Amino acid sequence: MRTCWINGQFVPESDAKVSIFDRGVLFGDGVYEVAAVFNGRLLDADLHLARLVKSQAAIGLPAPLDTAAWLDVMQEVATANGIVEGLVYLQVTRGAAERDFPFPAQVSPTAFAWARPKRLSDDPNAVGVRVHAVPDIRWGRCDIKSTSMLAQVLAKNAARQAGAFEALMHEDGVVTEGGSSTLWMVKGGALFTRPLSSDILAGITRDVTLELAAELSIPVREEAFTVAQAIAADELFLTSATSFVLPITQVDDAQVAGRLVGPITTSLRNAYLARAERLTAAIV
Repeated sequence: MRTCWINGQFVPESDAKVSIFDRGVLFGDGVYEVAAVFNGRLLDADLHLARLVKSQAAIGLPAPLDTAAWLDVMQEVATANGIVEGLVYLQVTRGAAERDFPFPAQVSPTAFAWARPKRLSDDPNAVGVRVHAVPDIRWGRCDIKSTSMLAQVLAKNAARQAGAFEALMHEDGVVTEGGSSTLWMVKGGALFTRPLSSDILAGITRDVTLELAAELSIPVREEAFTVAQAIAADELFLTSATSFVLPITQVDDAQVAGRLVGPITTSLRNAYLARAERLTAAIV
């Protein structure tokens, strides 16, 4: 049985429970993060936790743990569950209180974490995936990693029903991001991705990919692009903490670059994996 952590205690999954009055349940009043585990060690968890702090501050949510304590919890959850490659999920809600929309006067945050295995280094989807284009119907603060994710649930469910790996969300034909990923286009040897704003999440893997592109001398243009431009791209790919760098070879029924995985996507994925090996091997 999986071991989880909740409100300061490591417990079996069957004992990891929250109140029906928790505001995360009632309102989606909370924030979360997901970090990868590679070679049994956390990868970029400190960067994810820095974003967690920003998300908590944006919604006025007290922090139940500091970064050092969270890092210990996340690593112990991964180790206790024997995760060599996989993911650690953590969530903080405002806590349990009588149902009322404004913030309660007296309430303690609910915090929990769990882990699961996932193939990262030899991801079978690395041969290329299909995405499904859907309108982006999210709220105006997509930069907050909120647990209020009904729009993403609907988008990703629509993608699954269409037989696709991920949703490609757009506003009037202009790509925003994936259901849980950052989208990238390669055209004429240059890398394109949407600039940061409240319309998208500031992806941690996005930041790392930009650093890797600079190291590989790949030109980058932080500019929005359309669904039509994505289909006509030389290469298309997504990035996320759960998939690293993953090629997209089809948008709905349209093939991208003859469904071939391009050299820039391949270079960035290889560089990302090499970086992950280097960082996790250096931790003792």
